[in-house]
Amino acid sequence: MRKKNKGPSGFPISDDYPFRRASQQPPPTSASHGVWRFTGAPLLKDDDQRVAISFGWSPSSAELRHSQVRIRQPALSFLVPCSSGFSLYPSPLTLVVLVIKNMVSFKVQTICSTECLREIFFGSNHNHLLFEYARASNNAQALKHFLGIRRLGLPVNGASFSCVLKICGILCDQIMGKQIHCDCIKYGFVEEVSVGTSLIDMYAKTEGVCMAEKVFDEMPDRNVVSWTSMLTGYSLRGLHDRAVELFLHMQMEGIKPNPYTFATVLGALADRGAVVKGMQVHTMVVKFGFELTTYVCNSLISMYSKSGMIRCAKAVFDGMEVRNAVSWNGMIAGLVTNGHDLVALDLFHKMRYFRIKLTQAIFVTILKVCANIKEIVFTKQIHSFVSKMGMEFDPNLRTALMVSYTKCSEMDDTLKLFGTMKGVSSVVTWTAIIGGLIQNRDINKAVNLYCQMCREGVKPNEFTYSTLLAAHPTISVFQIHAQSIKTNYESATSVGTALLDNYMKIGNSYDALKVFEQVEEKDIVTWSAILAGYAQLGDADGAIRVYCQLANYGVRPNEYTFSSIINACSSPMAAIEQGKHRAGLLEKATVFINDMPFPAGATIWRSLLAACRVHKNLEIGRLAGDKLLSLKPQDSAAYVLLSNLYATAGNWQERSKVRKLMDERNVKKEAGCSWIEIKNKTYSFVAGDTSHSSSDLIYLKLKELSLRLRDAGYLPDVNYVLHDVEDEHKEDILFGHSERLAVAFGLIATPPGTLLQIVKNLRVCGDCHTVFKLISRIEEREIIVRDSNRFHHFKDGVCSCGEYW
Repeated sequence: MRKKNKGPSGFPISDDYPFRRASQQPPPTSASHGVWRFTGAPLLKDDDQRVAISFGWSPSSAELRHSQVRIRQPALSFLVPCSSGFSLYPSPLTLVVLVIKNMVSFKVQTICSTECLREIFFGSNHNHLLFEYARASNNAQALKHFLGIRRLGLPVNGASFSCVLKICGILCDQIMGKQIHCDCIKYGFVEEVSVGTSLIDMYAKTEGVCMAEKVFDEMPDRNVVSWTSMLTGYSLRGLHDRAVELFLHMQMEGIKPNPYTFATVLGALADRGAVVKGMQVHTMVVKFGFELTTYVCNSLISMYSKSGMIRCAKAVFDGMEVRNAVSWNGMIAGLVTNGHDLVALDLFHKMRYFRIKLTQAIFVTILKVCANIKEIVFTKQIHSFVSKMGMEFDPNLRTALMVSYTKCSEMDDTLKLFGTMKGVSSVVTWTAIIGGLIQNRDINKAVNLYCQMCREGVKPNEFTYSTLLAAHPTISVFQIHAQSIKTNYESATSVGTALLDNYMKIGNSYDALKVFEQVEEKDIVTWSAILAGYAQLGDADGAIRVYCQLANYGVRPNEYTFSSIINACSSPMAAIEQGKHRAGLLEKATVFINDMPFPAGATIWRSLLAACRVHKNLEIGRLAGDKLLSLKPQDSAAYVLLSNLYATAGNWQERSKVRKLMDERNVKKEAGCSWIEIKNKTYSFVAGDTSHSSSDLIYLKLKELSLRLRDAGYLPDVNYVLHDVEDEHKEDILFGHSERLAVAFGLIATPPGTLLQIVKNLRVCGDCHTVFKLISRIEEREIIVRDSNRFHHFKDGVCSCGEYW
């Protein structure tokens, strides 16, 4: 058996680690991982021995900042390899880790006893290294270091417990946090203010506010940091009312708030929408002299922006002496949120002029501006810039770029960008690309992408389902509803609202009401959607019943709510009389619009133009059309209404000019399309469509219907064909309208007596309306057509709209 060598202090060292003399070259820095080599220098004194430890990784900067560790007998220091040779490595705990690793890996005999190791480390400042790890945000290593300290039984103090509890909160490690809490109680540190405050912070971030409240209530002494930590816990959990109550209690206790307290409570008030109380807190900020503190001002900007008081937010921003990147980002984001896109863009250019550091957050905000104003050139410039800055792979930035490209109808760039994200795409990214395809009318590709997302194991969330429901009627509402139930999202507000809206669009008020009742948190959008559905169905009783429930729930109505209830209560006959009365009042309407104290918007001019088309008033219609095109040059509806007005008046030359202007401005008219759902499968048709597998049978059914309709007294109304062609050809065009193809397919694909439900993306034409009334009588079928304006329930030759739509 080999004789064991003796190292410093007589520690036995295995022959696996032979000592070298100082004259020899130091070991290479590229030593293999897991192979540790000790190099000993000649003894200078019995109590002064240097030991170099060479291994295959480099220490962190926090570890290298320590001074040399001095121990009683002998004095040891540790050297590690670096690019310039050897550097001082003072961490005594690392030696323990190395020793333990060697014992496990190479089955070396015990180097020293626990008592001996404790003797070595007793004089070292092991807590200082813990704090250095924490300051360097090396939280996992800090927690590992603390556990090593505890295993060795080394002394710790309240500051150590406070530090590691905060680390547990950051890492969301509730189990470890509870174990350390037990240690705090065991060793009597739980009553220290710093430890109690850290416990509140840890529980608020991991478990919830119940344990945090318990710790807070049991603290014998509390300072402003303790109160602020509890306030932060409430804000993190969305308990804004309780945060405000605690802040008021803090005032009654005579605790003077600090800037962090104000920043926290202002954030809670902003999310709660309590702008009046927020302004009161603003006066307190001024009273305590924190009105120029940067992060307090940042919170004030956020609060005023979220409350729609953008001028107050701008006043706070302009009054700041020191603005950081968060200040600029918050102000620009507030402007975007409140619809001031161009002002936000101007402020962004000023931010660049002042050389403020540009972060991912500001680029995400500016890309939202580009999406809103459809600025594709600037979007590409930002894309190029973030690529040069190395930010291109940030998931939020990529998603924002995709949304901006989508809004600008640049789907090729969107798909190309999405293609570079394989394997790292989140459900947010998938939802964004699916939504973009739906917005650009590429429904089939959106559906295929959704199926691919599911195959790749990405689970849809509530926003995915609500986005997919926007593709109705191409996608079956019943199928999406079934999937949302399986994944437990049917009661989510966004999903429930989209579901009930889609059920209402197909005239299924029974299922819509069931979904409405299952939505757990009904916001004003949910209430407005159900009211709008009843209004479109013409169900005044249902609308009034829901409106009364809204009042009982204490929900504040908005303009859409009132519009829906008024429309629901307007009977079709009253609407007809109203229309007759207004037929000769277009001139007065124009005068009224011109005399308004504010400029008329696009909606007003569009309504006037539509009325001019109905009443064939070419002069006022031309005026309304010019105003509308100047306000919304990319709105296809404006061009269509104006061209149809000229076509109705027989002015084909002016109609051609409007169409030419559309081509010059690259404005695409939405093609008329109709959908019918049969056996949970949706079928789509366009005018003159022959792509369907049953196309021959569909046109054969239409010919049969045409003969039976003429026998019933039907004559085609070619005035609804807005093309400069012969009357015979106009009849053929009417014959192939998409809604007629859908009805014909429904008649041949379903048993007699089955209800037919059809959706059209444009307003149903007057001639088809007449045809459907006759078909409902001669075929003895109920037909429900949902067009872009309202529902039409055809039964026994009568329509529910009362001939007004």
